[in-house]
Amino acid sequence: MDKTTQDHVERITSDPGDVPQKHIGIDEELRKYVVAADNVQVDEVTSKRLRHMINKRVLIVMVGTYFLQSLDKNAISYAAIMGIQKDANLQGQDYSWLHTVIYFGILFAEYPTNIIVQKVPIAKYLAANIFLWGLTLTMTCFGFNFAILAALRVLLGIFEAVSQPTFLLLSSMWYRREEQAHIVTYWFGMNGVQGICGGLFAYGMSHVHSPVLKSWQFLFILLGSITCVWSMFVMWWMPDSPMRAKCFSESDRVLMIERVRANQTGIQNRSFKKAHLIEALRDPQVWLYVLIQIIIQIPTGGLGSFSTILIKNFGFTELQTELLSMVNGGVQCFVLLTSAWLSRRFSQTVIFQLVFLMPNIAGTAVLMAVPISHSTRVGLLIGYWCTLSFWGTTTLLMSLLSRNVAGQTKKSISTASLFFAWAVGNMIGPQVFQSKDAPRYFTCFSVHMGCYGVLIILLLTLRWHLKRQNSIKDALQEQDWSANAMNLDNAFDDLTDRENLSFRYHY
Repeated sequence: MDKTTQDHVERITSDPGDVPQKHIGIDEELRKYVVAADNVQVDEVTSKRLRHMINKRVLIVMVGTYFLQSLDKNAISYAAIMGIQKDANLQGQDYSWLHTVIYFGILFAEYPTNIIVQKVPIAKYLAANIFLWGLTLTMTCFGFNFAILAALRVLLGIFEAVSQPTFLLLSSMWYRREEQAHIVTYWFGMNGVQGICGGLFAYGMSHVHSPVLKSWQFLFILLGSITCVWSMFVMWWMPDSPMRAKCFSESDRVLMIERVRANQTGIQNRSFKKAHLIEALRDPQVWLYVLIQIIIQIPTGGLGSFSTILIKNFGFTELQTELLSMVNGGVQCFVLLTSAWLSRRFSQTVIFQLVFLMPNIAGTAVLMAVPISHSTRVGLLIGYWCTLSFWGTTTLLMSLLSRNVAGQTKKSISTASLFFAWAVGNMIGPQVFQSKDAPRYFTCFSVHMGCYGVLIILLLTLRWHLKRQNSIKDALQEQDWSANAMNLDNAFDDLTDRENLSFRYHY
């Protein structure tokens, strides 16, 4: 284990030969690989080789898919400055509602999706949903009124709901705990990359003129078609699980499973356990994740939806706005990669969530205090870029849940709850931007300031709670040698983080 991981994650060592290998509660498909791996050791050189193989088959799919999801979901923002509001006769809060209704679809699909991905081949289910959302996006070219656009956005949300919970599951299934913050950042960081590419893409599309199709129609047709083609690649390229990865040798599959044994979070279990559901509902850790996620997404959801409109309101032209949105993406990428690196380097997650919250407060203060004029537009733009540091807080929260919740049923419920909260926050976010408050949106930024204050309290509470749980487990293990001896033998036995006394929380 890396030295940087040892500060907050302690493993109790014992001689594996002293403890019976019972593997109680283990998934049957997984069992033969776990038994084969019981006496296998994975050295660092082998681990790097395996990680490289996994990256080529799994990480590339997560990164590419999330890039397209972010691009497709935000295509409506680029269409807004191409004239869709006028062509579809959008009035008042109609545009805000188009950003909100997609999350109705996500809310509807989130819990069923999290249950389904535990029971079906993940790669096939993911590919099917990607194809359907690509088809839905293509059909958006027919959206010449609010009702059609809203219905298509709801469908888009239903199909896109698969991505984030599936990727968190894949991250914990294939990667070590100390790697997961970076892995989550790589695919979640595609929000920033799509900002760069999307701005350039929209800039090019805005120059397309046709007597038959509007530029925003070309945008939806092209993006939807690309997504449909990508779904076919996902179906062909990505394995469903380490056990079913026929692209790898049998011996490498055994090594890949052994490689993640120390996670203590398991890989797969298709049985639904009521006791684990009850534990998830009673665990303060899960509720804190949910509350933090809602509070985080209210500002980020609104700022993401109104980014192009805000920049244009500062006094920039349509083409300048499209190009400056590329810088937005660059700032997001920098924040996401930096936050993940700092978290791993110093073995501190919640502390750096708080650190990356500070520029948001400063940037929001600038947007509230500085009047809009030609001479202040650059300063306002910099203030807006400061608010993008919030992305570091978001991605670190997802990596916390991925590393800190064990037991497949509990993880499924917790992940669904996290993204249910994500959808709720993103539904509220655009509605905070009221058209009557344009172009300053003073009320909106006041709400954002309140969110930052609440978030500081919640993050400090989460850190205290996780640290306290580790102390309680340390005390229990000192009293009970048999708990000490458990070590990694029960790592795949579908124990929850609370049931497994060898489990330690990251904070």
